[in-house]
Amino acid sequence: MLSETVLNGAAGAVLGLLIGSFLNVVIHRLPRMMEQQWRAECAQYLQELAEKEPIQGRAAALPAPQEALSLSKPRSRCPHCGHAIAWHENIPVLSYLFLRGRCAECKKTISPRYPLVEVACAALFAFCLARSGLTAAGFAWCGFSAALLALALIDWDTTLLPDSITLPLLWAGLAASALQWTGVPLAQSVWGAIAGYLSLWLIYWAFKLATGKEGMGYGDFKLFAALGAWFGWQALIPIILMASVVGAVIGMALKINSQLREGGYVPFGPFLAGGGFISLIWGPQSILRAIGL
Repeated sequence: MLSETVLNGAAGAVLGLLIGSFLNVVIHRLPRMMEQQWRAECAQYLQELAEKEPIQGRAAALPAPQEALSLSKPRSRCPHCGHAIAWHENIPVLSYLFLRGRCAECKKTISPRYPLVEVACAALFAFCLARSGLTAAGFAWCGFSAALLALALIDWDTTLLPDSITLPLLWAGLAASALQWTGVPLAQSVWGAIAGYLSLWLIYWAFKLATGKEGMGYGDFKLFAALGAWFGWQALIPIILMASVVGAVIGMALKINSQLREGGYVPFGPFLAGGGFISLIWGPQSILRAIGL
């Protein structure tokens, strides 16, 4: 007879596959939704300015209206041919394998990242529920894992860490601590959030005053604060050390291979997220041991 741990893990894997499929939508669409909102706000500002101070030709500069985009509409489509993806073509992992990684209509390649995100989310959910059971704490850590995975990939793609994910993740960490779901005392969680934000904020301004350049974005502050809320202030040093070491190694590898983006930067959020995942699975002290401290 299967043990309860195995059954909980299996339930987590199935749930993770479904949530992972949704995360692919979030990762792809949320940055575009943000850009669409910024365009709309710019258009509104220009329209108001044109009404107050009419200048010939200003109206022509207004951005053209775009079709509203959300996480649910329009339906997912092939980026190559526009083929609307049917439900049976959207079953996590299985549809990708059945279609052999190609669009059912135009036969062009579908990125393997889609099933990899689903598998990663399934593995994280299986771990969380196998460890904590089908409890509030288990599902809280599942939510943490999903949010962190989405943030890591959005930041890697666009160098954006949306407030619509980082801020709820921060507040959820404090709430989970208050409800005793994370095993972190509330005082340590609060100080973790404060220290996480202020530490990177101070580094940002020190770097900017010294060089005149911005070394990171405000989203990194908020993400580090969220990790402090979930793991407590003691975990901040191991997480930032691991993120810095791995980020430096990958950054040098990209530079050697001439794969750095324009401006020569590497987003820091994915490496902070990596430190968060290691803390989730092995604990913060394992990070110190991994880098020889």
